[in-house]
Amino acid sequence: MVTKSLANSILALRILALATSAVSMALLVTNDYTFQNGAELKYYDFSSYSFVVGIAAITFVYSVVQLPFAVYYAIKRKRVINNELLRKFDLYGDKVISLCLGVAIGSGFALSVELKEFIKDHVKASDDFKGTYNKILIRGFISSAFLLVTFLSVVVLSFISSNN
Repeated sequence: MVTKSLANSILALRILALATSAVSMALLVTNDYTFQNGAELKYYDFSSYSFVVGIAAITFVYSVVQLPFAVYYAIKRKRVINNELLRKFDLYGDKVISLCLGVAIGSGFALSVELKEFIKDHVKASDDFKGTYNKILIRGFISSAFLLVTFLSVVVLSFISSNN
């Protein structure tokens, strides 16, 4: 029999993964700026940020699918469907999602850090241009940090599901 604290921990981690993936996605999707000359820059102009949004969306959907099962598990302390299929879905789903999150985090952090350094060192441009890119890249960095929290919660869930 599973303990109440373990079942509640699973529920809390699922909710945390859901919330942080939603925040990460929202930060990047709303990450658009207009220059003084009218040109626009959006998150999908950077393929790495598009990848981060895609993985955050997949994680969000996976968390939404897992949430009712986690709520039932926390309340009743038993599975809705008590067979190997759901346990394997938890195990492999958590592992695949955590691996995808790891790649997305690396992609988001790398673009944010490297492009910021490149612009600072090599681009001779106006303060408006540099300031706009700094805002976009910092927001991408923060979004990747939220995705890191998502990654950590899914990894812990992966360890728990491997023990179950």
